[in-house]
Amino acid sequence: MKKIHRMALTAASLFFAITSAHALEGDAKAGEQAAAVCVACHQPDGSGMNVPGGESWPALAGLDADYLYKQLQDMKAGGKRQSPSMMPFASMLNEQQAKDVAVYYSELPAQGGKFDEGATEEELAHGEKLATLGDWDRYIVPCKTCHGPDNLGVGESFPRLAGQHAGYIADQLKAWQSGKRDNDPQHLMLAIAERLNDEDIRAVSQWLARQPAQ
Repeated sequence: MKKIHRMALTAASLFFAITSAHALEGDAKAGEQAAAVCVACHQPDGSGMNVPGGESWPALAGLDADYLYKQLQDMKAGGKRQSPSMMPFASMLNEQQAKDVAVYYSELPAQGGKFDEGATEEELAHGEKLATLGDWDRYIVPCKTCHGPDNLGVGESFPRLAGQHAGYIADQLKAWQSGKRDNDPQHLMLAIAERLNDEDIRAVSQWLARQPAQ
């Protein structure tokens, strides 16, 4: 019980500390031009793509600019966030271009995610429980504790999950589990992801993808 309490307090403390995130200094018009290297996967409108049973490229539209900039820098560095497909593209952008691209995508309207139409009601109910209530018996904190009300995101550390592609959410949870991704505050995502099984990951990603993105 003490361990659960510490996890909840840590998550809540970070949530409130990041709600006053600063605005990134970037130019959206310049970002639109620099984003020419991004559109093949993330689409001109930032809606991304989700290939059933294959790779999923995230929807970037409407995500926090500081979050997007940080991810670009982390993938460029290749240490705490390993992404072989993204590293060469992130490396094409200098620091100011990365800021411009981040601001550009952050100002586009968020859109709904793609998901598996075959997900069952039982799966979705389980996913909703994990996202909104958690599973305290397994030390799993609900997603909304850090990602905010309705999982619409908070500042540069906790991105919007609602309306993100189910395939991408699942891929990232598995990346946290495997250690390919380790660029979050206090290793909070590792602590959650390592307690999720494959059924949990499918359920929560499918439910989150169906939620309103705005």
